[in-house]
Amino acid sequence: MIASVAGKVTAIAPDGAVIEVGGVGILTHCTPGTLATLRIGEDARLATSLVVREESLTLYGFATDDERAVFELLQTASGVGPKLALSMLAVHTPNALRVAVASADLKALTQVPGIGQKGAQRIVLELKDRLGTPEEAVDAALNGKRRMAVWREQVHSGLVGLGYSGKDADEAVAAVEPQADADLAAGRQPQVATLLKAALQSLSVR
Repeated sequence: MIASVAGKVTAIAPDGAVIEVGGVGILTHCTPGTLATLRIGEDARLATSLVVREESLTLYGFATDDERAVFELLQTASGVGPKLALSMLAVHTPNALRVAVASADLKALTQVPGIGQKGAQRIVLELKDRLGTPEEAVDAALNGKRRMAVWREQVHSGLVGLGYSGKDADEAVAAVEPQADADLAAGRQPQVATLLKAALQSLSVR
């Protein structure tokens, strides 16, 4: 398999580019987004996927390894060949496709020429657990953990500063954790002052 090509860009067409490697011009079919990153006469590196057919060898080029990985995964769905997979990446970024598949957003998928309602449903069914976690979901989870870490640290420090032991502070933080979780679930930033007050109240009734 040709995993990548690197060399001088010698030609750019609406559906691909020619990259000279070792004196040989290699045609790579690309999305408009990838082509927009190339300049004739400048060096470029593309992650590539070679599609072998009885009558042809076709090389597809991508700006990132992630695009290539998604391109190859898309073709594991019934009815999705390399041309349609490339069209999907021309309309949507890899992460947008992950989000569309994970959330069963058929409207987004049918924006791709060649994909109808039934085709979109089949893609969701076959790829839902294979394209990976959407970055937005990962980012949201990480941001939630960061926000939780901040309120925990501040409430804990506040209690220790008021003279409570580390053990008491730990127990009080655990007591107000459901309140903070409710704020995070609702998309609100936990209010440290409110949580500290609730933590003090939990300690006073012990």
